[in-house]
Amino acid sequence: MVPRYSRKEMVDIWSDDSKYSIWLDIEVYALEGMELVGIVPKGTAKVVREKATFNSQRIDEIESEIKHDVLAFLTNISESVGPEARFIHQGMTSSDVLDTCLNMQLKKAGELLIKDLDSLLEAIKFQAINHKKTICVGRSHGIHAEPTTFGLKMLQAYAEFARNKDRMINAVEEISSCAISGSVGTFANIDPYVEEYVAKALNLNIEPISTQVIPRDRHAVFFSTLAIISSSIERLSTEIRHLQRSEVLEVEEYFSSKQKGSSSMPHKRNPVLTENLTGLARVVRSSVTPALENITLWHERDISHSSVERFIGPDATITLDFALNRLTNVVENMVVYPENMMKNLEKFNGLVFSQRVLLSLTQKNISREDSYSMVQRNSMKVWNEEGSFYDLIKTDKEISSILSDEEIDDIFDLNYHLKQVETIFKRVLK
Repeated sequence: MVPRYSRKEMVDIWSDDSKYSIWLDIEVYALEGMELVGIVPKGTAKVVREKATFNSQRIDEIESEIKHDVLAFLTNISESVGPEARFIHQGMTSSDVLDTCLNMQLKKAGELLIKDLDSLLEAIKFQAINHKKTICVGRSHGIHAEPTTFGLKMLQAYAEFARNKDRMINAVEEISSCAISGSVGTFANIDPYVEEYVAKALNLNIEPISTQVIPRDRHAVFFSTLAIISSSIERLSTEIRHLQRSEVLEVEEYFSSKQKGSSSMPHKRNPVLTENLTGLARVVRSSVTPALENITLWHERDISHSSVERFIGPDATITLDFALNRLTNVVENMVVYPENMMKNLEKFNGLVFSQRVLLSLTQKNISREDSYSMVQRNSMKVWNEEGSFYDLIKTDKEISSILSDEEIDDIFDLNYHLKQVETIFKRVLK
């Protein structure tokens, strides 16, 4: 976790105090469940809840001696509870606390990420609607293809992040499980009702079968979802970066009056935010392979996953939270240059209408191969700066003998490419 790329609300989820608070909740709720099935005396949970305190520094001191984090925690709270402390953790194992807590933290983190996605979706939707009919050139392989609109570019991003929100909701549901099943997950020393009680109190689902640990395929799904979202962030960031290039300049990150772009070149206005987002996406994706490898544990349990999750849990969620908020800021404040979009579209003298000429010829009973050849020979002249595509098509004797002047004029009408924009918007913004 790097403070530069962290937001307090997400960081707090992963703080020691937050973790120990969840641990204490798990232990107290377990005691309440045990009371109901007669494992511990009635009133035990109330005493523990009222008396139990923990101190992170004290827990660290105890752990440095006994080399066990959960036992260090239990020892620390026992110091404040008194005789009733002997009932805490009855029939439970460390993983019951650790795994249930981790899933609680991931659930909270996931719910915050869903809120982040909602904010981003609103920002993208605004730009999509605002630029629904802002014409620009579409590119394939980085080369001019056909006219599109900047609104459609943003609408595509909206649809993608809407899918990401659905994925995140599913991932949160997947990770929201609780296990209080004891050593090797057999419930030999604890009643399954206690697990049901704790799960309900924490608003989690019971883990149908655990092997002392909650199966890590759940976590792999969660981190894979974070990685997909980060790739979507990089995709939109990369588009903005390309459109901000000096020779393109169709879109630009907002550049404040006191901002400086370069230590050596005062003229620079660099896409630093989207470049930063590209880098952060790589960091989030790096959590996927360790999460996948964590699925394979020895027999009923080992702790090879533990050290990994201490890194990737906080780092991936904190980084993605920051990235989503940064991207929202970029989208909300980006500067759009419709004039440059039109200038770039017209840069190659009408070549973007080549397919319409091709299709029009095929509608006149000309084979596709012959039609393609007629259009391509004129297109190559435009690439070689031998005239405009419109003029060349008009003066091409073979083509002009097939297509009338009115038909050729119609082919070069930009509005043709906008006729289904509303249909696409209605499909996405249902």
